[in-house]
Amino acid sequence: MYGMERSSESIQRAAGERLQSTLNMMTKNSIVGVLTGAIVTILVQSSSATTVMLITFVNAGLLSLTQAIGVIMGANIGTTLTGWIIAAVGIAKFSIISLAVPLFGIGFFMSIAKRKSDSFRSYGNAIMGLAFIFLGLDFIERAIPTPSASALLFLQNFSKLGYGAILISVLVGTVFTMLVNASSATLAIVIAMASQGIIDFNIAAALTLGANIGTTLDAFLASISTGTNTNARRAAWAHILFNVLGTVWVVILFKPFISLVDWVVPSPIEPKSIGVHIAMLHTLFNTLNTLLLLPFVRQYASFLERIIKEKPGEAELRTFYLPKTLMATPELSLIRARKEISEMVVLARTMFDRSRSLFTEKLTNESKASPDTANTTSIDMDAEIEWFIAKENYADSMHEGLTKYLLSITSMDLSERTRERVNIKLRIVSELENMTDECLSIAFIIKKKHDKKLEFDPESVAALDPFGELVDEFLDFIAERLNVGINQEELKIASEMEDRIDDYKRRLKKTARYRLDRGADVRAELLYIDLIRHIEKIGDCAYAIAEELRNLIPEPKSSYQSYRDQETKVQST
Repeated sequence: MYGMERSSESIQRAAGERLQSTLNMMTKNSIVGVLTGAIVTILVQSSSATTVMLITFVNAGLLSLTQAIGVIMGANIGTTLTGWIIAAVGIAKFSIISLAVPLFGIGFFMSIAKRKSDSFRSYGNAIMGLAFIFLGLDFIERAIPTPSASALLFLQNFSKLGYGAILISVLVGTVFTMLVNASSATLAIVIAMASQGIIDFNIAAALTLGANIGTTLDAFLASISTGTNTNARRAAWAHILFNVLGTVWVVILFKPFISLVDWVVPSPIEPKSIGVHIAMLHTLFNTLNTLLLLPFVRQYASFLERIIKEKPGEAELRTFYLPKTLMATPELSLIRARKEISEMVVLARTMFDRSRSLFTEKLTNESKASPDTANTTSIDMDAEIEWFIAKENYADSMHEGLTKYLLSITSMDLSERTRERVNIKLRIVSELENMTDECLSIAFIIKKKHDKKLEFDPESVAALDPFGELVDEFLDFIAERLNVGINQEELKIASEMEDRIDDYKRRLKKTARYRLDRGADVRAELLYIDLIRHIEKIGDCAYAIAEELRNLIPEPKSSYQSYRDQETKVQST
């Protein structure tokens, strides 16, 4: 189990934030999702780890329920590799220690290679974890005692219970797997016991089926943990029901299924080959279940949505959530934070769009209305202000929560590049919160203008629309590149957009001062200048974010700089 944990965490660290983009790319349809789940599970050596990680991603909104179902099915296939490894070792009479020791050595030297990248060293730790897995399997095999005659007699009597023994064995396999928290460990013990003749093939098959149910315990615990949203609970139960229902139909058709396994594996069932039969049973079970469900993934997702309903108001008012404890690696914690930062961008965009509707549509309508009807929408303005205050309070909580969460990541073992990404995200979050402050200020300015019955010049109101359009385009530019960063050429584009916003602001202020010189209402014109100042500051925030996004993409070193770095390394040695 330590080996599985070490291998999983090291691979996650090596992949870093690319893990989410890779999952999105490799879950574009159910078939690709199955392949992804199988490959990831083979790498991390734990279907439970893959499933819990998936539930985390679904909870964060990084994957949809349909995407997750495909990966879950693939994870069940990927976990069957362990059975084949155990069976192969048992047949060849090969000492697994002879494989574990060199793997550990290779992984160790990779993990301490100072001139290599963090990813290279992390892969070394993953190989060391794999060596621990092999070492643990060897210990399990050695720990199974040679059975006494009385034990054999007891097991023979147990086997004679017929179909009842199958049901009891499924239950025992379920409970035992829950206790050891690893279906692979259960499978290793079952194969070891069957190879020594302690249990027959039918009992071993039933224990293996039970292990498939027991392994869903982690998914169940994840589904009831604090902060888990409805979609994440559906993903957890997709895994649970997939394994439970699959076990039910196989138990009902137990004898035909066993005959299928015997037909696929041509060798007779005997201690030397029983491991292959058990591994094949495990593989056929998960593969057939996947093939049966794969054409109906969308229907399965709809079924889960019907039986696991959202809480009242959950869809409309999503509570801001970050886990109280950090995830296994800083890279996964950053993925979780990145999702919330994306949500904060959506919030800022929503607030600006609504404030823009206030200083374009509402002001335009009021400028065309008569003085008697200009103040008939005070109740609507009160509701608007209430909405903006609620959203600003939410933005403040996001800012506070994300800042604390990102700062807590810095207490983990970070590479220099990862630490810099954390600092970049901290500064982006601060600028986003400043944006929402400006949107609230715009709403208060419109309300003040409305309450004091001040009138803006119709031409000045019309000029606000293209001004808002410039800022809106800039926000689009930032939102599209939030998770990928921007290069030097794109930063130049951002600088040009910022210059256009500044130039437009100067023209509007100059026009307002011209109106003041011609005797316009001083209070109205000063309020108008204040309005355009707040709109322009949103553009300033967007450019500050653009500069941080530029830092997400490292500058390519020139050939001369690369030569100087290499020369320095040589001199240091």
